[in-house]
Amino acid sequence: MKKKNGFTLVELMLVVVIIGVLVAMVVPRLAGRTKQARATAAQADIDVNIALAFDLYEVDNGFFPTTEQGLAALLTKPASSPVPPNWNGPYVKKLRKDPWGNEYIYVSPGKHSTDYDLYSYGPDGVEGGGDDVTNWEKGSE
Repeated sequence: MKKKNGFTLVELMLVVVIIGVLVAMVVPRLAGRTKQARATAAQADIDVNIALAFDLYEVDNGFFPTTEQGLAALLTKPASSPVPPNWNGPYVKKLRKDPWGNEYIYVSPGKHSTDYDLYSYGPDGVEGGGDDVTNWEKGSE
């Protein structure tokens, strides 16, 4: 009797079919998670990461940056009025874009919240449409 080395074509085809079935079961469950993960990351930036930096800025200076000073005031001391008297930054390591590659929008004083509005237009990059990620409640728009 001769010793066989390797796999037969039938064995290889069986393995390919089994892998295909497993992929067909797993991929649909993971497909919708990318959109959800990006929205969650943007919400975390808005509600926690950037919000904490703004809170520290406000504790040091007694006010939030103006709309014109924007998010850059967290990274470098603003030269425009009102110049923060006790700027102790940088309050962030770097200014990040939202998960879709767009800039976060900052407005102070806020139209929707008492201190400032911070938001992302979401995946479509356009204001409205129900996919915006904001620091205020959706129902209060």
